Amino acid sequence: MDKLDLHAAARQGTLDQLDSTLLTAEALGAGNASGNTPLHLASKYGFLKQVPPSVLASNVMLKKNDAGYCPLHLAARHGHLDQVPHSLLTLDNLLIRSNSGYTPLHQSAAGGFLGQLPPGFLTSELMLTKTDHGNTLLHEAAENGTLDRVPPEFLTKEMLLVSNISGETVFHVAVFNGHLNQIPPSLLTAETLLARTTNHDTCLHAAAISGHLDQIPVELLTHQNLVLSSKSGHTPIHAAAESGSIAQIPRDRLTLDLLISRNDFGDTPLHAAAVEGHLKDIPGEFLNQATLTIRNYHGGTPIGAAIRHGHADQLPEEFVPKPPNAIQRFLYKIGASRPPFV
Repeated sequence: MDKLDLHAAARQGTLDQLDSTLLTAEALGAGNASGNTPLHLASKYGFLKQVPPSVLASNVMLKKNDAGYCPLHLAARHGHLDQVPHSLLTLDNLLIRSNSGYTPLHQSAAGGFLGQLPPGFLTSELMLTKTDHGNTLLHEAAENGTLDRVPPEFLTKEMLLVSNISGETVFHVAVFNGHLNQIPPSLLTAETLLARTTNHDTCLHAAAISGHLDQIPVELLTHQNLVLSSKSGHTPIHAAAESGSIAQIPRDRLTLDLLISRNDFGDTPLHAAAVEGHLKDIPGEFLNQATLTIRNYHGGTPIGAAIRHGHADQLPEEFVPKPPNAIQRFLYKIGASRPPFV
């Protein structure tokens, strides 16, 4: 007879096809190589109802795997708290921490299943419980796109401005992951979106680098805000050029002085666009002899960057270099000359 594989049965939802005498707490609480028990898998895939109720006790439902997650964490993350005995949904149990500080409450928020918690259970204090990285339940919801399932009374400016260990507010996490539209529009103000992380990044930086500037209210896309510098000298306009999201800036706000502004290395957004292959996103009237030959502090130009990184085809035709002749190749080789703009 093949060896009984309770882990497979729990994953496939066939525990109810087995002899009930096999479904003991000892058997269902036995961990595999990564510490996962059959109850971990039944909790994840929603098959706890196939387990005898007497087995669903704290000694097995709170048993941790090698990452510190217990079946209660997985039931919370995947929306199966409604299959967990109500007696286990206590404050102490729901605050059990994984190795990285995640509680079942964080997992429930990430999955969008806070509504499965006992009525009246959630408080502002619980919503601000932090992981080891400083993420609150709201940070987890913002990252996973489930802020729209959080009870609206917790979506306040004060709670959304609480920062994690990197100084990121819920606004930063939401816009980086493309979920700023799940926050009440009345809260999307200069005060909240220009708040800085430890590295001095604003929500505009996060939106630009992730391609979500279109979620930022247009009135905040000003020259002053788009050239705000982080500690590393990065600005939202440089980030937008680097990520290829320049087109998300309204055309009437995309000006020449923005495109030739410099970061701490002397690079302009045109340099960034040239390196990453996004010069094609820059309106053609800005690509001329003056702008494409601006040198950074190391002497590099946008033309040179485009050529070196294989994007010469994005340059205006008059700037696409012709192949060097034999004399030019020789001069380049001995260092007596160098290619133009490089």
